[in-house]
Amino acid sequence: MELGQTGISVPAMIIGTSSLGNLYEATPYGQKLELIMATVESYPQGVVYDSAGKYGAGLALEALGQALYDLQVPKDKILISNKLGWKRAPLLEAGPTFERDVWKELTHDAVQDISYQGILNCFEEGNDLLKGYDAQLVSIHDPDEYLDQAATSKDYDKRFADILEGYAALDELKKAGKVKAIGVGSKNWKIIRKIYQHYPLDWVMIANSMTIYDHPEELFSFMGLLEKEGVGIVNSAVFHSGFLVGGEYFDYQKMNKDDPETRKRFKWRERFFGLCESHAINPAHACIQFALQLPGVNSLALNSTSTRRIQANAVYCENTIQDSFWNACKEQGLIRDYLSEFKLNKTE
Repeated sequence: MELGQTGISVPAMIIGTSSLGNLYEATPYGQKLELIMATVESYPQGVVYDSAGKYGAGLALEALGQALYDLQVPKDKILISNKLGWKRAPLLEAGPTFERDVWKELTHDAVQDISYQGILNCFEEGNDLLKGYDAQLVSIHDPDEYLDQAATSKDYDKRFADILEGYAALDELKKAGKVKAIGVGSKNWKIIRKIYQHYPLDWVMIANSMTIYDHPEELFSFMGLLEKEGVGIVNSAVFHSGFLVGGEYFDYQKMNKDDPETRKRFKWRERFFGLCESHAINPAHACIQFALQLPGVNSLALNSTSTRRIQANAVYCENTIQDSFWNACKEQGLIRDYLSEFKLNKTE
């Protein structure tokens, strides 16, 4: 499928690489090499990887580049998306200062650097770590987090100006032929919309925002607008950090079962699992197909530490689910009322 109107073909599954950065657990390089080998075998016509300087403070980029180099994967079979805005820094404490208790056994810290020169520096650092497998899809990563640090409205405006300067840098890279398409990666979709009002993005990556568990109607409408205007959409974090398929983390935070909101999530998951079991559908399959069938979505970015799961997810991306399951989800209130008229099988 084409990514918006970029002319770039992407498979239904883009390979997320946060696990290569020791997300939640540290894994040996040999295991990471096996993961990359599995992705290459699953997509012999070409693989798209999504990475970022934030993932393990550059470790994910480094491991990805090393694995591709060791496997001698032809560069014309690889397309890499690098979300820019975080650069390596010395590790001065026991663990990194960003997303504490999430990344394990790192040897570097990472700091956010969003500006004209900062984005160029991140781009060069990323390509160095990738060992010559240069990123062709680029974006600014976590602009929402950068804006959230603003102390005053004046500081907020300055930070947003920094973001736009970063896009000026990306625009220069694209005009120079160093990258193919420019996007944004954010957990707060409203920041994506704000940036899009100021800069003509080629594609967007929406994270933790449009899932079978949480699918705001306002975001649904915005995605329809992006589809109409030819902007590609990559939907990511559709399992909410693994929670929807049985994990203990939700949006990168470990669950506290004493919290009322957490109990609500567990109750929803229990009902969801029960419905999946009654229809003989794997919960991961349901999460994937819901997220993939929404307006304008060209691909999903999916991350895993398991070669078996990568292969299974690739199959789930290609196989739609019968309407009877979606109708049951709507009847039981697992899917919001506004979707009652929306058909969740675009390919039919």
